[in-house]
Amino acid sequence: MNLALNLTYLRIALIPLFVVCFYIHNIFGYLATIGAFVIASITDWLDGYCARNLHLTSKFGAFLDPVADKLLVVTALVLVANETTMFFTIIPVLLIICREILVSALREWMAQVGQAAAVKVSFGGKIKTTIQLTAIIVLLCSRNGYWFDYLWIKVVGIILLYFAAGLSLWTLYQYVKVSVVSCRKCL
Repeated sequence: MNLALNLTYLRIALIPLFVVCFYIHNIFGYLATIGAFVIASITDWLDGYCARNLHLTSKFGAFLDPVADKLLVVTALVLVANETTMFFTIIPVLLIICREILVSALREWMAQVGQAAAVKVSFGGKIKTTIQLTAIIVLLCSRNGYWFDYLWIKVVGIILLYFAAGLSLWTLYQYVKVSVVSCRKCL
């Protein structure tokens, strides 16, 4: 057990709290929802920082961190998409979720053929995650209109979500391209 791994566990533990708070429809529920998601998002950055700079890396941590990220993002996207019920919100959500499943499967396959290093997290993947988390936070803030003009902030959140979906497709393409080049004889 180390600090980086504990932060990953905290991110996973915050997911049920986030879900419960999401369905509490008053100012305290909205604030707790946003707070739980923001704290979980910060742990995503902080656990990586601690692992690299404090030399707290582990094989289990390297496995669990992206799983925790995907659990958090997919849970939030499903909740947000379900609440908006607008077809144009569903499109980027489905693209992002499908990309996450495909990249996970690709990483597993590349690990099985001894080429795991070829599909390590890229800078583009980190940017994609940052924009996804930002889009979700903006959409969570637009749920009740207490702080921002409801429609304006929701539009910004949806635009960010489409941008994240575009980056998701781009990084998927990059991962597939690198995998094919790295493993031509495996195909």
